[in-house]
Amino acid sequence: MTDANLRPRRSVLYMPGANARAQEKAKDLDVDTIILDLEDSVSPDSKVEARERVCQAVRDGGYGHRELIIRTNGLDTEWHADDLTAAAKAGPDGILVPKVNTADEVRQIEAAIEKAGAPATTRIWAMVETPIAIHNVFDIAAASERLAVLVMGTNDLVNELHSVHVPGRAPIMPALAQALLAARAAGKTILDGVYNDVRDPEGFEAECRQGREWGFDGKTIIHPTQVEPSNRVFAPSEEQVAHSREVIKAFEEATAAGKGVITVGGKMIENLHVRDAERILAMAEAIAR
Repeated sequence: MTDANLRPRRSVLYMPGANARAQEKAKDLDVDTIILDLEDSVSPDSKVEARERVCQAVRDGGYGHRELIIRTNGLDTEWHADDLTAAAKAGPDGILVPKVNTADEVRQIEAAIEKAGAPATTRIWAMVETPIAIHNVFDIAAASERLAVLVMGTNDLVNELHSVHVPGRAPIMPALAQALLAARAAGKTILDGVYNDVRDPEGFEAECRQGREWGFDGKTIIHPTQVEPSNRVFAPSEEQVAHSREVIKAFEEATAAGKGVITVGGKMIENLHVRDAERILAMAEAIAR
């Protein structure tokens, strides 16, 4: 089990980098991760000021258990290089880069932040939000040990497909499935995209459940009202934890007795079930901490 998969990232909240009040409010929200955003939420004439504010917020701390991530502007923008250098020097838990399309770009990002003096604890996060990124997604995920998390940019994917609006996420389901498989193969965390309608809590929770069922590790969110449902849905349930303990106990007892066949509740237990039980218990313990 990798470090990337052990850290809870059930709720990952975007906060506008130009809004000092919002950043202060985030210190009291029960989120696992805060993304201090320099991209979409910041107007061009506020980019430099927002960069300074965000990096200072990281240096000042005060966010408790919350993981701090800085999202830079895209690689093809005039702000990206300075964003990357400043973020690396501030030393957040991670640096999220939009529209990462190739493994070479991951390696370029890694070289740039190491040159700028980023601590070893600062991980790379990559947004997967274009058709070419989906085509290259396993290579992206496996490009660097420093890369810890893939973040799905579902809004951009829908836009890139030029799809006719339909209920649900049918047009991008193949892309999401491919990214999920790549993340699992590379041993990286993968986060579902945002849900735009903050006035639709039922729809948001339904999409959380869908994402959890598909295999996402958490949800990127845009409003404080989305925190509780995301935390609840993406945490192991009491039933899952109890079953996992039962599986591990049965496995240990069977191993000690030299038994080759293990059953729990009438169902055969294999090594893959034991590994899954261990993962669930480790995540439950990490959330509790």
